[in-house]
Amino acid sequence: MKNTGKNTEKISRENILKNSKEIDGISIKGYNFNKGVNYEGILDSYLSTGFQASHFAKAVEIINSMIKDKATVFLGCSSNLVTSGIRDIVRYLAEHKKIDVFVTTAGGIEEDIIKCFGDFKLGKFSASGELLREQGINRTGNIFIPNSRYVEYEKFMNKILEEIYDEQKRTGEIISVSEFIKILGKEINNKDSILYWCWKNDIKVYCPAITDGSTGDMVHFFMYKNPDLKMDIFKDIHDLNEYTTTRKKTGIIILGKGIMKHHICNANLMRNGADYAVYINTGEEWDGADSNARPDEAVSWGKIQQNKGEAIKVFGDATILFPLLVAKTFAK
Repeated sequence: MKNTGKNTEKISRENILKNSKEIDGISIKGYNFNKGVNYEGILDSYLSTGFQASHFAKAVEIINSMIKDKATVFLGCSSNLVTSGIRDIVRYLAEHKKIDVFVTTAGGIEEDIIKCFGDFKLGKFSASGELLREQGINRTGNIFIPNSRYVEYEKFMNKILEEIYDEQKRTGEIISVSEFIKILGKEINNKDSILYWCWKNDIKVYCPAITDGSTGDMVHFFMYKNPDLKMDIFKDIHDLNEYTTTRKKTGIIILGKGIMKHHICNANLMRNGADYAVYINTGEEWDGADSNARPDEAVSWGKIQQNKGEAIKVFGDATILFPLLVAKTFAK
């Protein structure tokens, strides 16, 4: 029995105290607050912190490589982020020509315009939907949006739809969604708007789901009297794909999830993949949804380049991470 005990101890010790090789690379260390509060230093320390902090630091490196290589930058943004203060970060990028292509969903288009008619307000996630409905307040997370903003949007939109419709009847020309978005940016004529600066700086804006929101509602109402109103949804995909194939280097930045992510990635498939990619979202890939997938899945499809492509996904909330990312990249 004693021998058996000794053998068990020996095996257990060998398993637990197994020798290992030394590893080259970055040592794990956090920020030393004995040096005082230095926000630049705190962000720099993320690289050696581990977990998603190190993914964030890698995202900084990749975006700075995009900038250094003069890559064509594709920014994708889910509409809820335009609802939030991230709208102002994206507006900064468009104003200073830091991006070349912007892709969002219908809410990202219309809420950029709607914010020009009045502010959205900070509320609570826990607010009663029933009570808010009685007050005419729409809730997106903990952001409150008075429905009167959409009333103003309908007035703005009807004028533009009338002009588009009259031009369509006069010339027979059917405009594309991106051409429609350019008109919105020009007509809003507001320096707080992403679309205004995209129009001003000739930044391409695409919305593959333009009718999925208030804009679709306005078109629906308009077509009661003008049922033959048309808009070309095919032209944009051809233009985006053709544009992407002519780029020497491309970098994609995806904030959030949804159709805009695949729209950008699939366009880069036409050139055998993007050179750089940074995703920021909270999605897990167990359900197989493209929205949640890591960059490696896009590599398998040829949407991000194999071997030489640099890509990272940062799991987290873009409202926290993206301003810090811009501070360490485009704003510098």
